[in-house]
Amino acid sequence: MNKKFVTLKNGETLSYLEQGQGEQELLLIHGNFSSSLHFSTLMEKLPKTMHVLACDLRGFGDSTYHDRIEKMADFADDVALFMDALSVDRAVVLGWSLGGGVAMELAANHPDRVEKLILVHSTTHRGYPIFKKDEQGKPIVGATYASADELIEDQVQVLPLFMAQKNKDFNTMSYVFDQTIYTVNKPDPKDNELWIKESLKQKNLLDADWTLANLNMSDQPNYYKEGTNTIGNINVPVLHTKGKQDITVPDYMIKDNCDALKDQSTLIEYDQCGHSPFVDVLDTITHDILTFIAK
Repeated sequence: MNKKFVTLKNGETLSYLEQGQGEQELLLIHGNFSSSLHFSTLMEKLPKTMHVLACDLRGFGDSTYHDRIEKMADFADDVALFMDALSVDRAVVLGWSLGGGVAMELAANHPDRVEKLILVHSTTHRGYPIFKKDEQGKPIVGATYASADELIEDQVQVLPLFMAQKNKDFNTMSYVFDQTIYTVNKPDPKDNELWIKESLKQKNLLDADWTLANLNMSDQPNYYKEGTNTIGNINVPVLHTKGKQDITVPDYMIKDNCDALKDQSTLIEYDQCGHSPFVDVLDTITHDILTFIAK
């Protein structure tokens, strides 16, 4: 699939994929260590009578990274500007992993732009904390880092991936994906090669991890910051999905989101599914997405 490019009003240029035509708009937001091309298998399954857009967030894939991201809402503001640039007034928004955090911020801060929300194996709205580690490499719960740049000191969760991206180390990144993302099935080798190469393009790892740790849309403080209490601004139907073998996003994070949005939520759990349902249960999740959109 060939990427297109559009320059936003804030000066950043986002690369994106576009497919299909029709009144129904679907916007796909990828997660950390990825890009729009990680949706390639899903897009192949979606009907061409639906207008589908998938952008590379700022600092990911082939998008620019002129100004550093400071919070998850910055990504969401970019997505709203992306929609403006392509004359998309409103869309069903699907966010996967970190992209779920972006999607929730978009729905909370730009409610007129989101028709429905699909949170695929999403981070919690209360943040994905990164704690300092002890001598055995285990997290010291409550011991937080002071800045995005300080995260480079984390030799377990951050530094190995940072160095892999810096050195364009395909083998290390592929190994990490095998151990943490593809815990059930492995992708087609050609897809895997494409997706790992996209992961190695990321320019903003420290900032992306920082935004995940600092995300807090609840009414209570988390380990990193006070809550904004904006999760209650989301008033659209929400589909949550989780994989029973997902070791990247813990069950409690999915539960957090379902509880916070319980009046409008539907949860679907997939057996024999890790963090990448677009590899493990592609046909099933495609059917569930289309069914939810059609309701």
